[in-house]
Amino acid sequence: MSEQTTDLRETVRRRYAAAAVSVTEGGSACCGPQPIEADENFGSTLYAADERDALPAEAVAASLGCGNPTAVAELREGERVLDLGSGGGIDVLLSARRVGPAGKAYGLDMTDEMLALALANAQKAGATNVEFLKGTIEAIPLPASTIDVVISNCVINLSVDKPAVFAETFRVLKPGGRIGVSDVVADDALTPDQRAERGDYVACIAGALSFAEYRVGLEAAGFTHVEITPTHSVSDGMHSAIVRATKPVAAEVPTEAAESTDACCGVDACCTPAESAVDAALTVTEAKTASGCACQKTRTSR
Repeated sequence: MSEQTTDLRETVRRRYAAAAVSVTEGGSACCGPQPIEADENFGSTLYAADERDALPAEAVAASLGCGNPTAVAELREGERVLDLGSGGGIDVLLSARRVGPAGKAYGLDMTDEMLALALANAQKAGATNVEFLKGTIEAIPLPASTIDVVISNCVINLSVDKPAVFAETFRVLKPGGRIGVSDVVADDALTPDQRAERGDYVACIAGALSFAEYRVGLEAAGFTHVEITPTHSVSDGMHSAIVRATKPVAAEVPTEAAESTDACCGVDACCTPAESAVDAALTVTEAKTASGCACQKTRTSR
């Protein structure tokens, strides 16, 4: 990781740590915590009043997102949901209510202060089907093919390695899994320098991808049915947008490849971006070679 990349990540971490501390300290005041959104384009005002009222005030106050991903992710009873950059936990707690006791909602954040705030909010909400994990969205600390839905609220634009985020998101999703993300996206005509002129990195502007870049990045990771729908403007040429995409199911593998996988490969999900050796001691290439696989299309292991 370059020095500039490390510095940007640390800048983002410090900003969100300070936001968590601000909410925590405000919580001790007689009137409760105050929202920390910068303007009407970001924060808790983007959630419905009944959703805000059902959650701890600290979870609502700590919201810094540019949308409401739980409203567009179409969560179902019993599903397992992962929120990338979960902050104070507002989207994790809303997801937990939607998936019910048979489901589970995970939150991933790299900031100790936000994780502490989220855990306290979960306890206040009485949520038992939630779990908060420390880590980065470029290296998700969960096994492959274990999540039904990945959500995120104005966090992917903060990443210093977006291809890694897309690849990791694809890895942890089950075949047929989906993403429902709110993020800041730039008009295709804006250059990176022009995006930087409209706001700094931690304000979710400078790091934003364009519509075309976002689509290409998701498709390169293996996603299909990519939809990017702008919802409102956050700056000149910059938009909050809903991003949806799907991880293909195994049934979408061509028939010939599927048959060879069953017959000889020793590889799960052969010839898909999610392929992995059945024998954990072998690489995909070694497993195919040892089995005399008729399908020699091998992808780089993640």
